[in-house]
Amino acid sequence: MTQLPIVIAGAGIGGLAAALSLHAAGFRDVRVFERAAELRPLGVGVNLLPHAVRELTELGLADRVARLGVAPGTLAYFNRFGQPIWREPRGIEAGYRWPQLSVYRGRLQLELLDAVRERLGPGAVCTGHRLVAVAPGPGPGTDVATFATAGGEVRVSAGLVIGADGIHSALRRQWYPGEGDPVWNGLTLWRGTAHVPAYLDGRTMVMAGDGEQKFVAYPVGPPDAAGKARVNFVAERRTDGAGAADWNRPVDPAPIVALFRDWRFDWLDVPAVIAAAGEILEYPMVDRDPVERWTCGRSTLLGDAAHPMYPNGSNGASQAILDARTLAYHLATAPSTGEALAAYEADRRPATTALVLSNRRQGPEQVMVLAHERAPDGFADIHDVIPAAELAGIAAGYKRAAGFDPDALNARASLTPPGAAR
Repeated sequence: MTQLPIVIAGAGIGGLAAALSLHAAGFRDVRVFERAAELRPLGVGVNLLPHAVRELTELGLADRVARLGVAPGTLAYFNRFGQPIWREPRGIEAGYRWPQLSVYRGRLQLELLDAVRERLGPGAVCTGHRLVAVAPGPGPGTDVATFATAGGEVRVSAGLVIGADGIHSALRRQWYPGEGDPVWNGLTLWRGTAHVPAYLDGRTMVMAGDGEQKFVAYPVGPPDAAGKARVNFVAERRTDGAGAADWNRPVDPAPIVALFRDWRFDWLDVPAVIAAAGEILEYPMVDRDPVERWTCGRSTLLGDAAHPMYPNGSNGASQAILDARTLAYHLATAPSTGEALAAYEADRRPATTALVLSNRRQGPEQVMVLAHERAPDGFADIHDVIPAAELAGIAAGYKRAAGFDPDALNARASLTPPGAAR
């Protein structure tokens, strides 16, 4: 086990979860360095699947995170005409011991930030520090991380450097300098939130469309006295050109409303939801090809820096939390840091590689693609188009690949190291 400081580059969900996991596993000298000068609640909705909620529960954060959003009870897929394709229970209703949670990404990040400062100390997170490079340290078993700050470069020696610095990771770029920009698949996403009449039962996550155009919506707050709820949505369309891989670019909602003008279902008025958004953010759907290793010396990758993936299956944030917990577990239980990093990578890299590739094939949303391919003008009964066993098989297969098959997750051993504080 390393006794030297642990440095985490990036104060996103993965980096903060890593800090909390390491602290819970008994590591006390952990510091997080974030490039932004100030952490603000950016972004829109994010889903935490039961395997991630389990880890947050074991970190003692379940109640705090649950207060931030809604626990969806159902996931339902429809075609572009609003006809039902597949529906399944989620969270507790699906037999998990932990719920699924839909929350604002920014609120989740700030809640994790508060927890880090409470547990690790107010100086545990240093903002305004952009990772530039990592090099072997002068002493045995150390690496030195160099950060750019407003006052010049800062070098920090550490027994472990964790690159949790996102899809544009400086650490990953150092190891893979020829990798280039993220890979765009031709789809553009527009994300926003709107205060609109609650739909269906008020706790359903819906996905409608196909491989060319899609609309996703789920509540991130309960209905108010007037029957309205704050709903997060993602509108998606294949387009001719890609912009920069930046998910925070505001755009005019009117052209997006026009793209979905005919998507008025008896249970949801899609163009009205888009039009009601206070702000819409645009970004291309991008990922990166899986790499052969995440670790070099006393440094390793985590979260989007290690395995950026398409959002099909709502798994990105959840996988980052699993990375964090797995890494902390092995660091606390392996005989050496090198063996811990090898075990972490052996556990997580093959699993996330398979998930990246599965998401390129649409993941569980493949049911919408198949429905469109086999019945582009709609259907009277989905089982005339896709047998029930095939639909169930797609859903179950993705849960197994992503690590949240209900029986397996409920039975899996804890990632809290023996003797660590829960």
